[in-house]
Amino acid sequence: MADLPLPLGGFPAVRPRRLRTTAAIRRLAAETHVNPANLVLPMFVKDGVPEPVPLASMPGVVQHTLESLRKAATEAVEAGVGGIMLYGVPTPESKDATGSIGIDPDGILNAALLELRAEVGDSTVLMSDLCLDEFTDHGHCGVLAEDGSVDNDATLARYAEMAIVQAESGAQMVGPSGMMDGQVGAVRAALDRSGHTDVGILAYSAKYASAFFGPFREAVESSLEGDRKTYQQDPANASEALREVALDIAEGADAVMIKPALPYLDIVRRVADSVNVPVAAYHVSGEYSMAEAAVANGWMDRDRLIVETLTSIRRAGAQIILTYWATDAARLFS
Repeated sequence: MADLPLPLGGFPAVRPRRLRTTAAIRRLAAETHVNPANLVLPMFVKDGVPEPVPLASMPGVVQHTLESLRKAATEAVEAGVGGIMLYGVPTPESKDATGSIGIDPDGILNAALLELRAEVGDSTVLMSDLCLDEFTDHGHCGVLAEDGSVDNDATLARYAEMAIVQAESGAQMVGPSGMMDGQVGAVRAALDRSGHTDVGILAYSAKYASAFFGPFREAVESSLEGDRKTYQQDPANASEALREVALDIAEGADAVMIKPALPYLDIVRRVADSVNVPVAAYHVSGEYSMAEAAVANGWMDRDRLIVETLTSIRRAGAQIILTYWATDAARLFS
């Protein structure tokens, strides 16, 4: 066989590098884009402190006062951040076995929701964590049975009460995060019965029993001893996540979330390919803290690390990304 003629200019004729030659071309050819509106900023507000409390395990993150919370939320909104997820940190003496301070309209989380809704209005989506772990003296996400296990159905009744109070306090979307069976259905029914039919549910549908939650325990001053393996998902399981997601959607979830994000990008992709509601992923405290530690040691470039990390989560299929980098990232992606 005669030799084939080489293309004009020689081999190779196909040069994918042409689409990488300048920053402008790379932007033009980019397959994945992260917008500030895709980002949600988790924030902590602590009762009874005169000034923000820095978190040793999460550099750059603080437990806010109501005043500093308003200021930081306004800064996030001005940067274009799409949502705020709020967590309350009560005083130790206000915790009890059933997490009653979480249902008190004057409790720190509900008081902060009122403040933020007045401050930012509809300029971002105000979300609230709907769980008992911050408010219980035992640190579990639900009410305990006599044998010390978490009583799923008794917990649902508390979640229903919390949902109503959070909605009345200004939450536009609630985030049931305890991984109780039936939690989305119980919350949806309670919201609808109380007239809050427009309040959405961001379901923590696939929340794994993860070591990456460690720094978060400091952030909410968790009282937990032991673990949550009996109700959070086993990291070994993938198909189970799809089942959990399907159940939550059937019960009325408006969006579903996978938590953590980076170790479970395969789950994010599988969920995104199988549902027709928005998919969220939570870039959690441990993921954030490891990255910040590497930056502090001079091992990585922070801006590049933020962009690459959040782009990978978006590329995997997450439309919504919860990240402690949200405000900084919004500026980088603008």
